[in-house]
Amino acid sequence: MDLISLSLFDLALASGLVLLLAALSWRLHLGIERRILIAAARSTVQLVLLGLVLKVLFATTNPLLIGLLALMMLSVAGWEVMARQRRRFRGAWGYGIGALSMFLSSFSITVVALTVLIGVTPWYQPQYLIPLLGMLLGNTMNGIAVALDGLTRQTWEGRNRIEAQLLLGATWSEAIADIRRDALRAGLIPITNAMATAGLVSLPGMMTGQILAGSPPMEAAKYQLLIMFLIASGTGLGSVAAVWIGARRLFDGRHRLRLERLRAARG
Repeated sequence: MDLISLSLFDLALASGLVLLLAALSWRLHLGIERRILIAAARSTVQLVLLGLVLKVLFATTNPLLIGLLALMMLSVAGWEVMARQRRRFRGAWGYGIGALSMFLSSFSITVVALTVLIGVTPWYQPQYLIPLLGMLLGNTMNGIAVALDGLTRQTWEGRNRIEAQLLLGATWSEAIADIRRDALRAGLIPITNAMATAGLVSLPGMMTGQILAGSPPMEAAKYQLLIMFLIASGTGLGSVAAVWIGARRLFDGRHRLRLERLRAARG
């Protein structure tokens, strides 16, 4: 089956639906019409630019350019993790915990998938590396952001209980154990729900794209399963790393709670 190309007119009609949504928000006084339009404009510019960049990368397969693009993707994802938290760590920690956790999880799992599971040679071929890394970063970013937000928010709200446990002789790890578990559960809920409903409630994006591009449905299903398993493991490993590092940062070497290391997000 030949791939059906979309015209600019087709995209303009689709964008009209977003304008309709913004108008509905304005009419119902939801106050998010500006955010909707800005998000739509950003996605348009970003995806068009990415398409142009990938066109060049696919033609050259330059490891340096591929590495720079991957680093940029990680940098933006790290910023988004920090921006989604109501209470975040001060200084470089606010950005570094999320970025480091995604690097340890998403990058390592992507390399394993390309070298061992898919068997791409060389493993850094951009038509495989960039889409796979993007899917992993996008999903682990959401899980890590939710987990870190739960950790810092619940620690702030339960600070009196935590300090009482510390006074009774508990270690920092014991005093925050329940909060740490709740934060990890929250971070894993989105991907758990996505796996549980795949094929029944939703048809995942990668499988849909492959079917529209003409791939056999069973082959598309196998690739989608591979991606979902990679995303689940990446989200789990990234959330565990972020919550552990973040929880340790909330206490000093003498097991004292240090809430001054957090700051409230503006707005």
